[in-house]
Amino acid sequence: MNFKRKLLLTCTLLFIVTASGYSQELKKDSVTIIKEQVKETSKETPKKWYDQIAIRGYAQFRYNRFLETNDSLKNEQGDKSWGNGGISIRRMRIIFSGNVHERVYIYIQPDFASSPSTGINNFAQLRDAYFDLSLDAKKEFRFRVGQSKIPFGFENLQSSQNRLPLDRNDALNSAVANERDLGVFFYWAPAKTRALFASLVNDGLKGSGDYGVLGIGAFTGQTANKTDANQDPHIVARLSYPLQIGNQIIEAGVQGYTGKYVVESRSTGVKGENKDFSYTDQRAAASFVLYPKPFGIQAEYNVGIGPEFNPKNDSIQTQELKGGYLTASWMIKFKKQLLIPFVRVHYYDGGKKHELDARSYTVNESEFGIEWQPIKNFEFVAMYTISERRFEDYKLQFNRQKGSLLRLQAQFNF
Repeated sequence: MNFKRKLLLTCTLLFIVTASGYSQELKKDSVTIIKEQVKETSKETPKKWYDQIAIRGYAQFRYNRFLETNDSLKNEQGDKSWGNGGISIRRMRIIFSGNVHERVYIYIQPDFASSPSTGINNFAQLRDAYFDLSLDAKKEFRFRVGQSKIPFGFENLQSSQNRLPLDRNDALNSAVANERDLGVFFYWAPAKTRALFASLVNDGLKGSGDYGVLGIGAFTGQTANKTDANQDPHIVARLSYPLQIGNQIIEAGVQGYTGKYVVESRSTGVKGENKDFSYTDQRAAASFVLYPKPFGIQAEYNVGIGPEFNPKNDSIQTQELKGGYLTASWMIKFKKQLLIPFVRVHYYDGGKKHELDARSYTVNESEFGIEWQPIKNFEFVAMYTISERRFEDYKLQFNRQKGSLLRLQAQFNF
């Protein structure tokens, strides 16, 4: 082989080896680039605040006219459809909630079935609109600002979606119509207790939700969606603690509030203690709950003073009030269904400051019912009510009504 051929062969071999090495390096670089791109795209994109909002809700449809014996028997603060019409939409609510920041939680709940007056139904009205600001990473200390439930009474705090009887009791619910007002509240509970509060609702045990072991706050006092009438806020405090004993869970609590309430709904001619119809409004209550595992008891009683119509002199006066209730239930689970028979008795003697002329009431009522949950998204309640109610104002005096009725409710959860 001559020199030229040897040189050409050598150059050719060098080129092949060099090209092969370069190709391998190029291949390595390409793989590295692809891996980096995959790694980059696999990084979780930071969520926007609106991506963290959950949407849920429920709807309740009722019929109250079966076996009705007296259509003059009314319950204005409860279900206005007593003695009126046929089937009704009691509640139609959509809830927007979520942590928009690790320290900020929002909760907004409109109701699309509000009834501002008899015969006018299905208006949209704001129920809740509040923000929770946590002061620590565990969220044990937090402030709540906005329109929310007032921490007074276990059944008042219990969602209508979870409650067994179709309406709240008169005795404690007469303290705060619609259970809500505009204010600022401070709540504290250990992280472990907050988890227990959540499980009492999530496990279907009819919990009240998380309103802290300790809750204190100030609110306008005229109730939700109403303007403050006297610039004199109400002050409220509540202490409630759930305790697990073996398989059973009990919760005991005390609460109270004080303030001045202005009676704004008045008949022409009714008299008051003062020109601005402002009255001392004070209550104290005790609560006890034995969660249904399977037998349950829920009982509350409150005393206080507040405005009440006096038919003897056609005036609204500061008078004493008292009353409470007791509910017993039994939770029966079979297959994937749930049956909860229950009974409730309740009593109230006092005024209802939110109603016309702070109506004077005496209520004696017994209810027997059963809740059936065939699936998570549907519940059906049948409840028989035996009631005796005296309710009097300036226009409607010497009014005592007795009667009974079978009430039905279909509830859809979504």
